[in-house]
Parts: sequence; structure tokens; C-alpha cells
Amino acid sequence: MDFPIIINKYLALNKICSRKESDRLLKAGKVFINGRLAEPGQMVQRGDKVEAEAKTDFVYLAYNKPRGIITHSPQGGERSITDIIKAKEKVFPLGRLDKDSYGLIILTNDGRITDRLLSPDFAHEKEYEVVLARPMAADFLKRMSSGVVLDDGYKTKPCRARKTGERKFSIVLTEGKKRQIRRMCQALGQRVVDLKRVRVMNIELGDLPVGRHRNLAGEELEAFLKDLI
Repeated sequence: MDFPIIINKYLALNKICSRKESDRLLKAGKVFINGRLAEPGQMVQRGDKVEAEAKTDFVYLAYNKPRGIITHSPQGGERSITDIIKAKEKVFPLGRLDKDSYGLIILTNDGRITDRLLSPDFAHEKEYEVVLARPMAADFLKRMSSGVVLDDGYKTKPCRARKTGERKFSIVLTEGKKRQIRRMCQALGQRVVDLKRVRVMNIELGDLPVGRHRNLAGEELEAFLKDLI
């Protein structure tokens, strides 16, 4: 870490809280540098003692998103996850799952883990079950696994794909471009008719009903957070 460093960035890099949460704590007078109240924008010098009354009651939920529900920023009568989720805590989705897809998405109020979970640099796995409109060609999965050039010229990272039926396969990605699987299939002359996310890192959808959520806790949560915090 290079010093001097602005206080909200210092708190985020030290995983005390997110930058957004640090701004809230600063305004609330809950951050101190060398025993004195810190101000927004203040710089931290090497050797300074920084203390923050950070939020510790973090919540982590596994949620089975239904089809037709928007992950973020609904428009024109659309409904988002936060419109329909029946959770006691105010949470937000980590990443996206497009409107026509369904399955597992992690909800939390812990902004510290967002970047590490979503960045392709950390290669965190997300697994999906896919149904195609018609039977796949013999080399379809090999081409999917080796990377596909999308409509914008981006070539996807190598991934794992396994056939599970004449028109079905599972795929494990370590990145998350917008509507990536659908665009990969389209580039290879196929159309996706059903797409379900069944795993994020070690968290599995299992038999969680559509539209329901469960709390993550214990060893499952510990393993999930191990590489994120």
C-alpha cells in the first residue's frame, strides 16, 4: 500500500468496510485517525493508527431468482430482486443474472466482497445448466470450452463444458460478460431456450425453490468468504 492514502480507500483496501460504507461512517463521525475524528477526504500517513466503528452484522443469502425478474435497474414496469425479496435485511445482488435466466444469485449487504467475487482476475467459478433449441454439433462443446469470439470481438476465456443430454450441457465460467452464455451459443449457431445458474464458487442452488432464499452460515459461508476477504 502506498502512503499517503485517502481514508476511504485505506478502509476498503484493509477490508474494514467498502468505500461506500466508509463514506457513511466518516459522515457519521465513526472513523478516527490517531485518536482524532477523521474527516472525509483526509489522508492516512504511514504509521497512523486508524480506527472505525464498522458495520459487522453482515448478511449473506443464497437466492433462487425467478425468470422475468431483473437483477438491477428495472425499467418500464419491470420488477427487480429487491422489489420482491422477502428478507429482513436490506441486501443487494452480487453480479447479474439476465431477465430470461433463473437460478442462484448471492445477496448481501457486504460491499467488501463485490470486486473480488466478480473480477475475472480471481477466476471464481460459476456453473450453469443450459438447454439448446436443437441438438448440438459434435464439436460444439470443444469450441465452447476453448473460447468463443463474441459479437463485439471479445474472445471468452477457456472454460469447462460437459454434455448432459442431446440438447443439454453444463458449463463452468470464471468470468461474466453480459448474456455471455447466450452470446457464445449464438456465435456457434445455437439458441438457448433454458438457462439456470446452479453454483457460485462453493455455494450450490440445490433444491432451493424458485423465489426463495436461505441464509449462508457455518462452514459453507466460511469457505465462501475465504478467498474474498
